[in-house]
Amino acid sequence: MAPAAVALLVVLIPAIFTATASAAVVEHTFNVGGMEISQLCMNSVIYTVNQQLPGPTIEVSEGDTLVVHVVNGAPYPMSMHWHGIFQLQSGWADGAHMITQCPIPPSGKFTYVFNVTGQEGTLWWHAHSSMLRATIYGALIIKPRGGYPFPAPYAEIPILLGEWWNRNVDDVETDGLLTGLGPAMSDAFTINGSPGDQTPCGGAGIFQVEVEPGKTYLLRIINAAVNAELFFRVAGHTFTVVAVDASYTNPHPTDVVVIAPGQTVDALMSASAAPGRYYMAARAFESKTVANPPPFDNATATAVLRYRGVPDAAPAAMPALPPYTDVVTAARFYWSMTGLVRPGDPVVPTRVDHSMVVAFGLEQAPCAPDQTKCQGFAVVASMNRYSFRFPEEVSLLEALFRGVPGVYSEDFPRSPPAVAAARRATSVRKVNFNDVVEVVLQNEAYSSVLGAENHPIHLHGFNFFVLAQGLGRFDRGMKSTYNLVNPQVRNTVAVPAGGWAVIRFTANNPGMWFMHCHLDAHLPLGLAMVFEVLNGPAPNLLPPPPADFPKCH
Repeated sequence: MAPAAVALLVVLIPAIFTATASAAVVEHTFNVGGMEISQLCMNSVIYTVNQQLPGPTIEVSEGDTLVVHVVNGAPYPMSMHWHGIFQLQSGWADGAHMITQCPIPPSGKFTYVFNVTGQEGTLWWHAHSSMLRATIYGALIIKPRGGYPFPAPYAEIPILLGEWWNRNVDDVETDGLLTGLGPAMSDAFTINGSPGDQTPCGGAGIFQVEVEPGKTYLLRIINAAVNAELFFRVAGHTFTVVAVDASYTNPHPTDVVVIAPGQTVDALMSASAAPGRYYMAARAFESKTVANPPPFDNATATAVLRYRGVPDAAPAAMPALPPYTDVVTAARFYWSMTGLVRPGDPVVPTRVDHSMVVAFGLEQAPCAPDQTKCQGFAVVASMNRYSFRFPEEVSLLEALFRGVPGVYSEDFPRSPPAVAAARRATSVRKVNFNDVVEVVLQNEAYSSVLGAENHPIHLHGFNFFVLAQGLGRFDRGMKSTYNLVNPQVRNTVAVPAGGWAVIRFTANNPGMWFMHCHLDAHLPLGLAMVFEVLNGPAPNLLPPPPADFPKCH
C-alpha cells in the first residue's frame, strides 16, 4: 500500500472503529488494461478492470472502509468514480474527472480510500473519463448490519445492463466531437457483459443463472449503459421493487423495470413459475420528442433464468417488452414509487435556504473550427444557458482548497437568464454548509430539430428527495403536489422529456460536487454544473488531498 494511503487509513480507522466495532477495511486492487474479447462476430481489444466484463463486484458492509488501488495500464488518462457514495470528508476520492481530481495518467496509480457509514444497498463504480465507462464498471454492494427491511432473499443476483460498441469507444467519442453531433449509436446492449443469443454470433457467452423453485431472489439491477434508458423484464415473473439508488422504497409491485443510466433498482423476484427456462431481456426506451428521431440501438439483450433440473437445451420463453416509445409505462414506474421511512431515517427538511430553477437541454450551434467533420450544425448542451467547460490545468476541488485563481467563477445563476445562446464557462454555484437546497430541474426543447428527451440527472456527494415530477412547465402552483412525507430518495433522477422534477437535499458535505446528465454523450457537450459547498464548523471541513494525489502536468 502506498505511504499516503497508509497515513490516511491511520486517520480514518480509529474513528470508524469507535463508531462501529465490527467495521472492516476492505481492500481491492484494480488493474486497468486491455482484454481480448469476441463479441458480435468480431474480435476486439477493450479496456477493463482485472480482465473482467463487468469488472469485479465490491461487497462491503455498512460502516466499512474501502481501499481500492487503481493501476492504470490503459493508454488513456482516467479516474474512477464510486457512484452514489457520499464521500463525507473524502471528496478527493470521488473520482470525477477534473472536478475532484486530475486523471490517473497511463502507467500511473492512485489509491482511493473512503468510508461507507450511513449507506446500504446497490451502488456501482465506473470510469469517469471520456467513454471508458462503457467497459470499465462494476457493482458496489453495501450490506446492512441490521438486516433488510423486507423478507431475506434466498440469494442475490447482480444484473448489470451495459452497452457495446464494435469500435474502440475512444474513437467513437472522438468522432462525435469532430462531427459536433455526439457519439454514434451503440451496436448492442448487454446483460452482465454479454448481448445474449438474439444477436449475430450470440449465445456463447450468454449470462445464465440457476434458481430453486419456490425461492425468492433479490435482483440488484444496475443500468451501466452509456446513453440509453432501458426496459427490463423476466418472462413469466414479476417483481417487487424494494430499493432504488441504495435507498429503500415501500414495496412496489411491477412486471417491468424502467431504469436510466446511473440508476439502480433492487427487486425481489419469486421463482414461482412452472419449472423451465425463461429469458431476461432488456432493450431501449426511446423518449425523444421529435417527429423523426435519429437512429437508436433497438437491439434486445438477453440472459437466461433456468430452474434447477431443467436441461440447457429446453426452449426459453421470451418476455413481451414494452414498445420503444412507451412513455406511459416509464412515467408510471418512475413516478409511482415512494420511499420507506424508518425510525432514524432522514426526513424531508421543510426549511429551504437555497432555491434554484435549473433549465437544461440541447440546441444547435455553428460548427467550431476544430469540428472538422461537422456538417451544417453542431449540438451544444447547457444548464441555465451555461455550457460547462472542464478545467484543464487543475481540478476544481484542488483549486478550491489551494485558492488557485482564475480556474472557475462563482456566478452560476439561480434561474435561467434571458439570453439568446449558451456560453461555455467553468461556473459553480456556491452554497453554505448545511444549507437546504431545492432545485427545480426543467427539461427544455431549445431546438425543434433536436426536441427534448429524458435526461438522467446525477448529483455527486449527496442523496436527494424527489418531491415531485411532471410534464410541461413547472410553476409555483405545483408545490401543492410535493410529497413531503415519503418521497423517493435517489442520486439520479430521470427528468422527463419536456417536463420537470423537483429535488431537495442538505448540503452537509464540503467540496466540489458535480451535477450532470448521465447520458455520456451529453457530458462533453456541456450538460453539467457544480455545487461548491463551503466548510462547516469542525470537523465538517475539507481535509487536505492525499500525498499520492494525481497531478495534471
